[in-house]
Amino acid sequence: MLGLLLTHPNEFRILLQFYLFHTPKRDITAQQEHPTSGWDRESMRRCWEFLNLTSRSFAAVIKELDGDLARTICMYYLVLRGLDTIEDDMTIPDEIKQPLLRSFHEKTITPGWNFTESGPKEKDRQLLAEYATVVAEVNLLKPEYRNVILDVCNKMEVGMADYAHKAAATGSIYIATVAEYDLYCHYVAGLVGEGLTAIWSASGKEAPWLCEELGLANSMGLLLQKTNIIRDFREDAEERRFFWPREIWGKYGFDELTELYKEANVDRATWIQSEMILDALRHACDSLDYLRLLKNQSVFVFCAIPASMAMATLALCFMNPQMFQRNIKIRKAEAAQLIMRSTNPREVALIFRDYARKIHHKAKPQDPNFLRLSVMCSKIEEWYERNYPSFVILGEGGVTYDPEDKRTAVVKLEEKRAYAKRYPNAAPPSDFFPWELAMYAGGAIGMVILLSAGIVYTILKVYG
Repeated sequence: MLGLLLTHPNEFRILLQFYLFHTPKRDITAQQEHPTSGWDRESMRRCWEFLNLTSRSFAAVIKELDGDLARTICMYYLVLRGLDTIEDDMTIPDEIKQPLLRSFHEKTITPGWNFTESGPKEKDRQLLAEYATVVAEVNLLKPEYRNVILDVCNKMEVGMADYAHKAAATGSIYIATVAEYDLYCHYVAGLVGEGLTAIWSASGKEAPWLCEELGLANSMGLLLQKTNIIRDFREDAEERRFFWPREIWGKYGFDELTELYKEANVDRATWIQSEMILDALRHACDSLDYLRLLKNQSVFVFCAIPASMAMATLALCFMNPQMFQRNIKIRKAEAAQLIMRSTNPREVALIFRDYARKIHHKAKPQDPNFLRLSVMCSKIEEWYERNYPSFVILGEGGVTYDPEDKRTAVVKLEEKRAYAKRYPNAAPPSDFFPWELAMYAGGAIGMVILLSAGIVYTILKVYG
């Protein structure tokens, strides 16, 4: 920390502020939380431990969800993490993996079931070795929650099994088209978003119709998944897992995806990186639309923080050749600041807009994707301006308008008309008077008078 204070004092200040003032909204270990968190049961305590082991950052936002949502989403995450661990394990033969994947939703409610044949390098192999603990807790969930989890698991396992079998049967380790890439991301992440949305509605903490917004929920999942795929390129490539579609990188003259991290190919590799990020950004506006629909604060924060982190990660990866050499992450201070800021839809939209500007600022005109990238960043900017106009200033004294912005005069005029329609016999308040428009009108009249005087003077001078 001393080194950070000397080299990055502003980051030190942000982290200090975060550690001092950002306290968890709830403590799942507290006695009063036991009925909803399940901490009084040994099996559930073990599930919370697995959550911390698989994703410490994600665990923090899950634990702050209201009521029994925290425990429900914990189990949802562990079930899908177990399924994903089997799908990613390249040591399991296809003849074993296929029936295992396609029946995983049934095994998730089969008491005593576990799996001990994971490869030695799988970091989450212990979760499957003790999966009976997860099964026990899933069976204790409310039926409406359990049914959503099993339904999503059933759909996801079919997609994963199809892709795994295709790779094993054809020997192809690449995704061919962007459409196929979208479908894969839908199976592994879009369905997660749909399941979460169904759980929000089932809990009663969000509107019942929210579960019908499948398109927005899918886009939210795809934004996060595609960001992870872009960021983890080198790590996945070393494990022989390739998710970047050939339709994007093949047209730049590469035969193998591993060629991207050779130093001689830096320029062409960054163009491919640019197009991958462009593809991820097309889900940004839908994600913002989804966040605007959320009313429960804990649910909003749960969804908003990963979305803000995704935009920050895309900005970090864009035009950054280091991404091809190692796994890069945003700095801790930046992550802490995003956590503290991601508390309302307007602020998250501002975060999206700011990172879109950073991406556009780093774009190069020689990039074949420059024009499309500029349009996409403009769409994010336009979404922010349409929903949260920048000339509207929110302060402790209420809503005010930026006097330097021309749109303020239009709003003032509309307010005056609305006031006059509502109170036809009353004089409008003084602050409703369109001073700026009056100034322009006065200037125009003055110019006409001066021009007329000049013409009269000239005629009298010439013909006088």
